[in-house]
Amino acid sequence: MSQNILQLCLSPDLGGLELYVLRLSSFLEPEVNLTCIVSETGRLKDAFEKQGLPYIPLQKPPKLLPFRTAKKIAAIIDANDIDVIHIHWTKDIPIAVLAKLYSQKKPKLVQSRHMTMTRFKGDFYHKFLYKHMDMMVAVTRQVQDQIEAYIPQGVRPRVETHYIGAKTPAPIDETQKEALRKQYGLGTSFTLGVVARIEEGKGQYLLIDAIKMLKREGTEAKALLVGDAMDATYLEDLKAGLKQDGLESNVVFTGFVNNVQELMQICDVIVLPPEEETFGLVLIEAMKCGVAVIGSNRGGPLEIIEDHQSGLLFESLDSQDLADKIGFLLKHEEERKRFAEQGNQRACDCFDESTQFQEILTVLTSL
Repeated sequence: MSQNILQLCLSPDLGGLELYVLRLSSFLEPEVNLTCIVSETGRLKDAFEKQGLPYIPLQKPPKLLPFRTAKKIAAIIDANDIDVIHIHWTKDIPIAVLAKLYSQKKPKLVQSRHMTMTRFKGDFYHKFLYKHMDMMVAVTRQVQDQIEAYIPQGVRPRVETHYIGAKTPAPIDETQKEALRKQYGLGTSFTLGVVARIEEGKGQYLLIDAIKMLKREGTEAKALLVGDAMDATYLEDLKAGLKQDGLESNVVFTGFVNNVQELMQICDVIVLPPEEETFGLVLIEAMKCGVAVIGSNRGGPLEIIEDHQSGLLFESLDSQDLADKIGFLLKHEEERKRFAEQGNQRACDCFDESTQFQEILTVLTSL
C-alpha cells in the first residue's frame, strides 16, 4: 500500500532549499499519496502553481502563538492519514513537532537538514524538539558530523547523509551560445559565471576583486552574475566599485532569469565564491553542463570537487588565490577541458537527481 507523505515548507523564499522541495514533490507525487503544505504568502506557492502540483496554503504561524496553526496541520495529518512528515526549513521544526503531538495519527517526523549546525542543542527546548523527531537527513557528511556533535545522543534521531542531485541539462548548440553571449555583451571574452542571489554572503565581491587583480596583471576576464538582487545596497556598492575601478564592462548583472543552465553553458568557468556554502548545488549543475568549476575550500564544495581532478578549490575568502586559480584555467585550456570532463563524469556518477530522489523515497517509505 502506498505511503501517505506530507511535505511541509512554510519558508517565504524561493532559493535552493525551496526549489529542492518543489522538485522532490514533483518526483514523489506519482510514487506516494502526497500532501504538500506551503506558505500562503511565500514564493514557493507560485512555483507549485506553475508546476501544476497540488498544495495546501497556510499562513506562517506567529512566533509566540503557533498553536492554532499546529492544530490546523494536525487536522490535515489526520484527514489524510499521514504516515511521515518531511520538513526542510529549520524554522518549521517547532510547528511540525506540535502538529505531530496534536494529531491522532502521530506520524514519523523527518527533517532534511540543508544548513550547517553551529552550536550545541542541549537546552530543554531543543531536547524536547529533537526527542520527537525520528530521522534527520544531512545533505553532506560535514552536516551529519555537526548533527552528531551538537545534538545530545539521548535525544538525537537517526541520521543519514544523502546528497542533493541535479538533472542533466538540455545542451544548447553553438549558434544559441553565440546569440546569448552577444545578448549579454560577452563577445569572445573568457567568462566566469556566478549563479546566486545578489547578496554579500554569496561572495560576488570576491570574484570582482579577482578580476581586478587579473586585469592589473594584464589578463582580461568577464563575469556573468546570474541572480536576483536581494540586497539593493550591496548591488549598488558593487556597481559603484566597478565604476571606480574602470571594470563596468567586465561585469554583467543578469537579474532573475529562467534559463540558468543555458547561461552556465556560455561560461568558461563557474565559480562558487561564498566563504562556506553548506552544499553547493550550483557546482553540480555546472559540472553536468560540462563546465569547469572553482569552489571555496570550506563546506560542501570539499565533498563535491576533487581538487585538480574534477575542478579546483581556492582558499576561502582569498581573492588573490581565486585570481590565481582563474588565471591557471585561462592559460591552460587543456587542463580546463579535462576538469570539465572529469567533473561531468563525477556529477553523473555521484550527484544524479533521480538517484538521489529514489534514495529519499526509500528513506521516507521505510520508516
